[in-house]
Amino acid sequence: MAESGSLVNSVNLTAVTPPVKRRPSGQHHGDLRNALEEAALALVAERGPHGFTLAEACRRAGVSVAAPYKHFADRDALLASLAEKGYREQHLRFSAAVSSSDDPAEQLASFAAAYVRFATEERALFDITFSAGLDKSRHPELAAAGNALLGTLLPIASRITSDQTAAFDLLVRIASAAHGLALFLQQGILGADQDSLPATEERAARTARAIVHQKS
Repeated sequence: MAESGSLVNSVNLTAVTPPVKRRPSGQHHGDLRNALEEAALALVAERGPHGFTLAEACRRAGVSVAAPYKHFADRDALLASLAEKGYREQHLRFSAAVSSSDDPAEQLASFAAAYVRFATEERALFDITFSAGLDKSRHPELAAAGNALLGTLLPIASRITSDQTAAFDLLVRIASAAHGLALFLQQGILGADQDSLPATEERAARTARAIVHQKS
């Protein structure tokens, strides 16, 4: 704009400046829902899942504040959609991880390592899934997605202990350990260099094996 101002005066600049065209509400390159989700993910990465409003997500996506209501009733509905995406991403990653072995102890070790990598590579989704405080009674799709994930992992733990309660406890202990290690890595407690993630994955796998061994 500074160069244009040096070539024309303020009168003819006004004359040649084209009017700003607003996109119709509810449209954003043909994919409003995805645009709002991407904007929300960026805001979560910057401020956490509680640090923005739906209006800010609209501004970041370049749409009017009335635009999202075709898809999302409120900010929590937008976050719930992203949390569901987080569960689906975990399901894909964990299913691939446990398919690398037939040994249940090694499968759970691979799950723990994949948990740490998901938390690191998809931090915004990780934060939304576990820290947004979403009410699953209002968003039953989240409970369904979580149950689908559990349905993939619980049968593996059940091969180590035949008691379903004990199998669930085993899985919770391994997941809790991986979760804590993922948070330690995010906070720089386990190092900040490029080797920290692989080292933490291996630590999570070792911890899972140790927990399984205690059950054996």
